[in-house]
Amino acid sequence: MGYRAGLIGALVAGVCLGAAGEAGAAPEPPQVEVPPRTSISVRSVVPGVQWGTANERESRGGLSIVKLYMADYALRHGDGSEEDKRLGERMIRYSDDGAADAMAAKYPQAIDAVAAEYQLSATQGSGGWAVSSTSTADVSDFLAAKMRSDPESPVLTWMSEASPVAADGTVQDWGTSRLPQVQGSKWGWADVGVPEVASASYGPGFTVSAHTYGTADEQTEDVLGAVTGLVTDLWTANSRPCLLPQIGWCGPA
Repeated sequence: MGYRAGLIGALVAGVCLGAAGEAGAAPEPPQVEVPPRTSISVRSVVPGVQWGTANERESRGGLSIVKLYMADYALRHGDGSEEDKRLGERMIRYSDDGAADAMAAKYPQAIDAVAAEYQLSATQGSGGWAVSSTSTADVSDFLAAKMRSDPESPVLTWMSEASPVAADGTVQDWGTSRLPQVQGSKWGWADVGVPEVASASYGPGFTVSAHTYGTADEQTEDVLGAVTGLVTDLWTANSRPCLLPQIGWCGPA
C-alpha cells in the first residue's frame, strides 16, 4: 500500500470509526524517502490522522516559525492592546525581528507557555526566541489545533496575508507554501552561518511544516517531492460535502 493511499484510507477509517463510536488508532502509512537534512510533518484536521518523516519530532532551531507561538500567546493571554496586535501582525506577515524582540521583552514566557498548553514536547524558548527550538511535528500539531478550536485566529489570517517580501528583504516563497491548495504560510531562516530554513502552511483541512539544514530551494525540492500528492488527496477528501461532520468540516462538492 502506498503512503498516499495509506493516509487517505486512515482518514476514511478515522471518520467511520468516529461515526460508529468505536475506539482505535488508524494505521500510519509507510515512510517515503526524504533526505535527512529535511523533516516534514503533515496533519489532517481529523485528530490522529497524520504523516511525517522519521525525524519529524527532532528538536531543531525554531527560527522565525516560533513567532506563531508568540503571537498566539499575546492574542489570547496578553493585555489585549493594539500594540500586541500590531506586533503580532508584523511578526507573522513580515517576519519582523524587531517586532519579535519587543513581543519577547513583554512576554518572555510566551513560547514555553504555548508549548505546555498544546503539549509541544520538542519546543522550548527559555533562552529567547532567537535561540528557541521546535519540531515540524509540533508546528503542524499546533496549526491543526488552531484550525479546529480557533479558526478565526488572527494568526491564521495573517499567515494568509503574508507579504511576498519580509522586513529584512527576504523573499518569502519556498517550501510548504509551494504545495497545492495552501491558504496561508509562515517562513523562517538563519541570518548567519550555514543555510537553515523552515516553512509552515495550512490549507482546507490540513497543515504542513518543514525544516531543512540547507537552502530554500533544497527544501522546496524535498517538500514537493514528498508530499504534493498527499496534500492534494487530503484536500480532495476534505472537500467532499460534510465528509467530516463531527468536526464541522463541510466543504464544496
